[in-house]
Amino acid sequence: MTDHLPLSGLAGEPVPANTADKADAAAPDAAESAAPGKYDAEVDRIFGAGGPLAPAVGSFKPRQSQTEMAKAIADAISNQGTLIAEAGTGTGKTFAYLVPALLWGGKTIISTGTKNLQDQLFSRDIPNVRQALRAPVSVALLKGRANYVCHYNLERTLQNGRLTSRDDVGHLREISRFIKMSNSGDKAELAKVPETASVWNLVTSTRENCVGQECQYYQDCFVMKARREAQQADVVVVNHHLFFADVALKEGGMAELLPSANTIVFDEAHQLPEVATLFFGTTVSTSQVLELCRDVLAEGLAHARGGPDWAKVVMVVEKAARDLRLTFPEGGTRLSLPQIPPSSDFFPALEKLKEELEGMVDVLEENAERAETLEQCRVRAVELLENFKDWKQAPVKKDPKEKDYSQFAGADAVLWVEAFSSSLQLHKTPLSIAPIFAGQRAGTPRSWIFTSATLAVKSDFKHFTSQMGMTGEPARTWPSPFDYQEQGILYVPTGLPEPNTMGYTDAVVDAALPVIEAAGGRTFFLCTTIRAVNRVAERLREEFAARGLEFPLFVQGERGRTELLDSFRTAGNAVLVGSQSFWEGVDVRGEALSLVIIDKLPFAPPDDPVLAARIEVMEKKGMNGFVHHTLPEAIINLKQGAGRLIRDVDDRGVLMLCDPRVISKPYGRRIWQSLPPFRRTRVQADVIDFYKQKPEPDA
Repeated sequence: MTDHLPLSGLAGEPVPANTADKADAAAPDAAESAAPGKYDAEVDRIFGAGGPLAPAVGSFKPRQSQTEMAKAIADAISNQGTLIAEAGTGTGKTFAYLVPALLWGGKTIISTGTKNLQDQLFSRDIPNVRQALRAPVSVALLKGRANYVCHYNLERTLQNGRLTSRDDVGHLREISRFIKMSNSGDKAELAKVPETASVWNLVTSTRENCVGQECQYYQDCFVMKARREAQQADVVVVNHHLFFADVALKEGGMAELLPSANTIVFDEAHQLPEVATLFFGTTVSTSQVLELCRDVLAEGLAHARGGPDWAKVVMVVEKAARDLRLTFPEGGTRLSLPQIPPSSDFFPALEKLKEELEGMVDVLEENAERAETLEQCRVRAVELLENFKDWKQAPVKKDPKEKDYSQFAGADAVLWVEAFSSSLQLHKTPLSIAPIFAGQRAGTPRSWIFTSATLAVKSDFKHFTSQMGMTGEPARTWPSPFDYQEQGILYVPTGLPEPNTMGYTDAVVDAALPVIEAAGGRTFFLCTTIRAVNRVAERLREEFAARGLEFPLFVQGERGRTELLDSFRTAGNAVLVGSQSFWEGVDVRGEALSLVIIDKLPFAPPDDPVLAARIEVMEKKGMNGFVHHTLPEAIINLKQGAGRLIRDVDDRGVLMLCDPRVISKPYGRRIWQSLPPFRRTRVQADVIDFYKQKPEPDA
């Protein structure tokens, strides 16, 4: 096979692998950033061959890109500045930010993309670095309240005895034992009870049902204990969901921590725009109304039995909520408010629910003094009613063809509905979090570090910085130490139809089967939709049986993600078919994963109401919605999926990108230039030959 195989139909050369760019046009020039930093010599010593990291961390090897990244972060910390830092897979970005943060960061908050990474940082990475540096820093782990057992709700569940399954009874027994021995009450420490077990909802608290200081267990509360420890610690490890949920709600955790923090580090920062959008918007649902009704009935009968007819009070509200849900067909409905026809039953049903909720609020106000729990129900009812009041019948437009997604919620938000089998959700979503997040960063001077393997599009950070309201801040990228030219191939097969044609997924499976067989299984088959996951799994089962291929097949949804990954690693020759949750945050090193297949470019669905509204606003400003939003989003997601393949210096494999648009469309070049600089081919025989070659052992 030749050293460098071009993708026929694509002009131009790939971006060189070993470049470190100032990616934001408004960032300082290279000469300015090259000036020696205050901590450069100390960083060189720590990350050098004779430094303290190697003996403390057995697998540690000096890497220039890691050392340079650590220097840039140390500079940002010493100057109370901002740094946007993209580091290729294998750079070692975790140590690159932990060393300067633990030594010079002052009070530091580290926010991660997932709870798994949060646990890894707290349990493994930070203790290793702290020991190596002999840094006298205290560290705390802080999660959302749903992760901690609630003494009050556990006791209530034990007394009620309303569990529906034998599993729940056994799980409850384990949880009762657990809290007598645990210092944290963190459900992640109790492996015997699955994280998805329904009993957790009964023994944890929510913001709405927490009794607060009135609780008899307040002094022993695991949530309050975790928050107290976070207040006193030098380094606090959180996750993005908690960070933005607490900041948006000012609930107590982050809202109290932020004022005292000197340094904020966001790891997996590419997730921030989506997570922040979720929490700076509001959602109200019919299921929330039904949950409130259940609690009102229980508390009313417990504390005000001689008062109103609680069953009747609740029944009319429940009926109104269910009637509202039935105004849309089951599943798959996502409409912005202007897309709902004025004649829809949705609008009168919504008014009826508001009216019945107001009646419930009146009854609760008359009885709230009888018990703290009834007062809580009143507060929840008022909050739900206020959220529903954002929704009003859309005025009739003069031009029926006119689209204006922002006219019903002000220019900064879009109102949209989403129907599920048993619930209807009403969302109010900000069109841009940039002004909100810029406001969060204003005020007290502190350092802000944003890092991920995927923040730029072809070394351009503008998409991320504009979403976060950070235009003009320094942005740098450091290359991966991996030799992608030698370690892997990007394969785009020929002859596949356009992705929107009937039978496309079957054609992808047909093209993939010879490659899966050549790879000996060892495959991630990443799909952009659950429907494709199911079809691919169905076809592979049939084909493996027909061809006598004994590759274990694991499919997303059949078991939990962690269990699937453990089984995949153990098998050594398995095929895992997954959707979005396997595109990122998954690390399989070694021979167990040697082929990553991606069925389509991960463009967001065009009927997404928030995306449609954002694009319309952009186009009113003279921008191109596809070029400036849809394409960069897809490229960043694609980079995440591609990043599953090569995870270590000894890994080898093939990235099979099946979507022919990477060849046929003008934007294709921008896509493949953003991927790791693999050798490239369109010839299946080259790929088969790659798997036949054995890497030469180290001398």
